[in-house]
Formats: sequence, C-alpha cells, structure tokens
Amino acid sequence: MSGDISAVQQPRILLEERFELGECPNWDGDNNRLYWADIIGQKIHALDIETGQRHSWSFESEVGCFGLTDQGRLVVALKSDIILFDPKTGVREKLAAVEGDNDMSRTNDGKIGPDGAFWVGTMDQNADKQPVASLYRVTGSGEVEHKVGGIKISNGLAWSPDGRIMYHSDSRGPWVNRWDFDAKTGAISHCQLFLDLNDTVGRPDGAAVDMEGCYWSAGVSAGKLNRFAPDGTLLLSIDMPMPNPTMPCFGGVDMKTLYVTSHMENYPADKRAEFPDAGKLVMLRVDVAGVPVNRFREDV
Repeated sequence: MSGDISAVQQPRILLEERFELGECPNWDGDNNRLYWADIIGQKIHALDIETGQRHSWSFESEVGCFGLTDQGRLVVALKSDIILFDPKTGVREKLAAVEGDNDMSRTNDGKIGPDGAFWVGTMDQNADKQPVASLYRVTGSGEVEHKVGGIKISNGLAWSPDGRIMYHSDSRGPWVNRWDFDAKTGAISHCQLFLDLNDTVGRPDGAAVDMEGCYWSAGVSAGKLNRFAPDGTLLLSIDMPMPNPTMPCFGGVDMKTLYVTSHMENYPADKRAEFPDAGKLVMLRVDVAGVPVNRFREDV
C-alpha cells in the first residue's frame, strides 16, 4: 500500500448507536463477528457482520480491554480483575488481578501477543495524569508479570507481522516505543523510541499493524487515523467523522476492513450536538491486509 490516500475508502458509520467510551475492537474471523467495549458503560458488545444481529454483556466494573481465547471464551480486564468469560453461557471465572490496591488506576488498552499471553496496560484515572501506570503480561495459568512502569496511559499495543517487534505507547507521553519481542517467552528488550507525537498529528491511542509492517494509530486528540511506516514515516493521515477515534482493528474475510471505535467521554451537551458521530463505530476499506491478532492460550 502506498501513501496515496485515494487507495483508502472514506470512513462510514457502521452503527448509529453512540458509546460513551468505545474501545478495544476485536475481530472474530471464525464467526464473522466484531466485538468491542464501552469502558464506562461497563459492557462488551458484538455485531454479526452478515446478519446484523447484536449482542451485549454487562460487567460489574469498567471493561478496560479484552481478547479472544483459544477455547471460544473472552479474557477480560475489568478495573483490576482479569477474568475468563463465556459469551454463550455467561459463566465468569477470575484468573488474576493487576493493581487491585491502586485506587488511582484502572486497566486500559490490552491485546493478546504472539506468545499467547494477555498484555494489559493500566492508566491513571485522575485528570492530572501521573506516571503511576504499568504494562503487565498475564498467562493462562494466571501468572502476572510486570513489564513496563512509569506510564501515564498505557496504550497502542501491536506486533509486527513476524511477531518480533512489539509496539507500545503512552497516550500522554505522547510517544510510541518499539521493543524486540521473543514470541516463545514473552521477553521484551532493546526499547527504542519509535514515534514522538503531539496533539496536532494525534496523541497515540489504540493501534493495529498491517502485513506491510505499518503501524495504524488512532490519533485521539486530532480526529485522525494515522499510518506510519516501519521507520516511523507518516504515510497516511485519514480524517475521521468524529473528534476522538480510539482504536482500529482489522477484520473481514480478507482482513482489509478497518473497524474504528471512538468516544464522547466528558463531552458537554453542546459538543455532543455539534459532533453527532462522536462515540460511533466506523469502518473503512484499505488495500492492505491487517495482521491477525492472536488468541489467548488458556492452558499455558
């Protein structure tokens, strides 16, 4: 895919429903289903793309992030608890916890890595963000490993097509780092600054990587979806129909559809009226396939 924006279909609204803090879209290719969370609404939603049938499940706290498991369940990060959830039966099983003793933080962006583990970040919930958050690795046996600290809002997790590079951002850094990644052990090393961003380009929120190794970042402060080359060059900056897009994910049969969530958190009434598409879910077609996200290995 070149830097030609004409190769990208303009974003269109997928659902007219608005979500306070839409986040964490997940594509389930086995069932042609798109999942996403409304963090503040404490719900996970799903849409069957072919039939249009909707599903939703409520939880007892914020849903920071989640992923699909190899047993057909979801691994879900609530405010601090990590649970296994069966969407067919509603059965929930606690697996682990992160920062349960830290009232300042809650879980935020997370994703299943090439190692089959659930990588979960946290964030400072206060308006004046402090570097009190972290990034954790959670395995199927419930083992929790602290990986990175000193973060304000952990975000932007994604992996290169070969699984050897992990991207991770701090939305209030606002930077994106890249790490060497060992898919066998989950070890990370040799951290390097990948992107140094700002409000105009877009502070880095959720992210995805395509098969050309390019990093797609939701520019949450700029109403943009940005595509960066592996060397950090900005290739595309796509205007979104809302001020605050939050996270892209690739899906569809050919993995060339991008689904992007957004938020309207803390919008006063006049801003909600001014931006009627804020909080909606959008889709757009591109001419490069995305890297499929891994599934959580429950037996590891």
